[in-house]
Amino acid sequence: MVVAGRSIYAGKRERAHLLKGLLFISPWIVGFSFFVLYPTIYSFVISFFRYSGIQPPVWLGWQNYIRLFTDPLVGMSVQNTLFYAALAVPIGLIISILLALAMHREVKEVSLYRTALYLPSIIPVFALSFIFIVLINPQYGLVNSLLGRFGVPQMDYLSDPTGAKVVMVVMAQLGAGNAALIFLAGLNGIPKTLYEAARIDGSSHLGCFLRITLPLLSPAILFNLITGVSGGLQVFQQAYIMTAGGPANGTLFYMYYLYRNAFSYAQLGYACALAVMLFLFGLVLALLLYWFSQRFVNYDAS
Repeated sequence: MVVAGRSIYAGKRERAHLLKGLLFISPWIVGFSFFVLYPTIYSFVISFFRYSGIQPPVWLGWQNYIRLFTDPLVGMSVQNTLFYAALAVPIGLIISILLALAMHREVKEVSLYRTALYLPSIIPVFALSFIFIVLINPQYGLVNSLLGRFGVPQMDYLSDPTGAKVVMVVMAQLGAGNAALIFLAGLNGIPKTLYEAARIDGSSHLGCFLRITLPLLSPAILFNLITGVSGGLQVFQQAYIMTAGGPANGTLFYMYYLYRNAFSYAQLGYACALAVMLFLFGLVLALLLYWFSQRFVNYDAS
């Protein structure tokens, strides 16, 4: 039977396929609803209350948000976080591209090289934090010992606000292997004929990189840039383990200040307001990056 030029049986098959598809993705839907969607909505609601997690919530209206814009520690934590992200993200992109280029070399031992370059990125952040505490120890640390051979005086990097942030930026680069794999996939998708044609026209290796590799890697650059910025804004573990937000609040990152308010000061309502603002700022920043990317992202590899 045909209704309006369409078989009833075809419509039933489409509904059956839709139900099967929803059944297969139902674990993800349930997980997303309970562990992402519900906490997000609940955090937004609680941000309008004074709530300790034990006593009943008390309605405050916009007071948590007004306090957020007048809290000096919020401004300091934002400055620390932006300083970290402004260094860690672009340096990480450059290192990731260089690692991907090294992984892309057609040599016999390339699999071994790829494994060695990727391995540091699977080390947990908390383990790296303890390793770096030992490496940069001013008395017996390997870093100070090596620098001392060149006449550089010993220094306790974690006792200096800027030095501590720089140490965490350096530590973040050990995770560049994850982004390098994405860049490697992008490099594998670039037709070799483009390089052959460029070399016939007399283009150098640097010219090929600037005119072929970078433009065609731009989608991967955009993806790693957005994920890198997101990760940079949520830096937490390093400061929690290595410096506890010090010295002089020099590593009091935004997420660490949020954690303090939620679990040290039992101000869950204020912490939720901080979380909502971080979400909105990250969303706006991602949209700006996506809008700006329309000028330089090239999806045509033909």
